[in-house]
Amino acid sequence: MDNTTVLDKLSEKVSQILQERQTLKSEAEAMRNELVALKANCELKNQEIDKLAEENALKDLEIEEIVNKIESILG
Repeated sequence: MDNTTVLDKLSEKVSQILQERQTLKSEAEAMRNELVALKANCELKNQEIDKLAEENALKDLEIEEIVNKIESILG
């Protein structure tokens, strides 16, 4: 009878470990999915930053051209 009790306890522990493993796998998958989403979001933001930096550089060139025209008019 003792062997059955020990075997039952062992079986219970193995079941707990398997359940924990499944929970951890699910959590890891959720984190992996979140990471993919965050990387995609980061890439979109980087593209937007690059676009805005380019627009800013073009505006700086426009301002410089206007200043040059004003200086040439003022002589």
